[in-house]
Amino acid sequence: MRQRGAYSGLRISGKTGPHSLPLARIKKIMKNSSDEVKMISGEAPIVFSKACELFIEELTKRAWMTTVQAKKRTLHKEDVASAVINTDIFDFLVNLVSENSGKSSEDPQPVMKA
Repeated sequence: MRQRGAYSGLRISGKTGPHSLPLARIKKIMKNSSDEVKMISGEAPIVFSKACELFIEELTKRAWMTTVQAKKRTLHKEDVASAVINTDIFDFLVNLVSENSGKSSEDPQPVMKA
C-alpha cells in the first residue's frame, strides 16, 4: 500500500472539499431555519459555506483596518464592533454589537441563535 507523501495531493484533515466550514452544520442550520424546509440539494450548503467564508473575510479585513488605525497588533471584539458600526453593509448586525461591548463585564453579551 502506498503511503501518503508530502506531494501526493491528499489532505490529512477530515475535510471533504475546498470549503473550511462544516457542511453538516450549515445544512442543520438551514433545516432548522424553517419548518417548510424538508430537503436541501447537495450544492446549497456549499454555496452557503462560500458565502459565509467571504462574509467572515470581509468583516475580518475591515476589523483589522480598525486595529491597524489604532496602532494595535491584536484584533479585539471592539474592533469588530467598530467595523460593523462604521460600515453600511453591516447595518443588519448593529443591534448585535456596540462599541462599548466588552468594556464592562457586567453587561450581558448578546447571543446569536443558530
